[in-house]
Amino acid sequence: MTHAILTGHSRGLGAAVTAELLARGVAVLGLSRSENPALARAHPGQLEEVSIDLADGAALAHWLDGGTLARFVADADRVLLINNAGLLQPVGPLGSQDGAAIARALAVNVLAPLSLANALVAARPAGRDCRILHVSSGAARKAYAGWSVYGATKAALDQHARAVAADALPGLRICSLAPGVLDTGMQAEVRASSPDRFPARERFAALARDGQLVPPQDAARRLVAHLLSEDFGREVVADLRELPPEAVDDARAPR
Repeated sequence: MTHAILTGHSRGLGAAVTAELLARGVAVLGLSRSENPALARAHPGQLEEVSIDLADGAALAHWLDGGTLARFVADADRVLLINNAGLLQPVGPLGSQDGAAIARALAVNVLAPLSLANALVAARPAGRDCRILHVSSGAARKAYAGWSVYGATKAALDQHARAVAADALPGLRICSLAPGVLDTGMQAEVRASSPDRFPARERFAALARDGQLVPPQDAARRLVAHLLSEDFGREVVADLRELPPEAVDDARAPR
């Protein structure tokens, strides 16, 4: 059986990925500040939820020491980690950013994914298939004025994936994957930014006006198909929009 751990499972892309995994019969352990009661009701016994603020590094470390993660993956044939939770703030040029917001972004966007990845690999059953997917961003690979913190944290995930792949641990595959521009709450947050703090705001507003935002359910379907496919991990840093059709083909994704 496949077991998946997913952060930020209660809304946006995370909720869509959780629904897709559950529909495929995957047991999910969701980590988020809030729960997803609709999915829990629809899939009783298949979704386990942990209410945790990933910005609190001490709370995450305490939870990891508690053994829940190790117990969840103990009898799995294949274990997955999807590091989806992320914070956009602080937005604005250097010198205007709130220090506490910088610390929160680093904790959620970098500390939590790296800590969870380390804990999962340490706890995984010997010889089992283990896959880690970091949800990255185009901002990791293209600099945007006002997004120095967000872009840097996503670039950290890309480099983490490259280094882990270089470790060549048996049975482990990893990919830092940009999902594209999605119709989620984060995009609404982008459009709410003031142009003086985020000069590219109008570009993203135009994508929304022109119907160019991808529904999270569509991205989740392709993301999960890729995660479960034999192609996963061949490209360590990738963009969901640029993967070949065979890499996101459901027919190639074992259930």
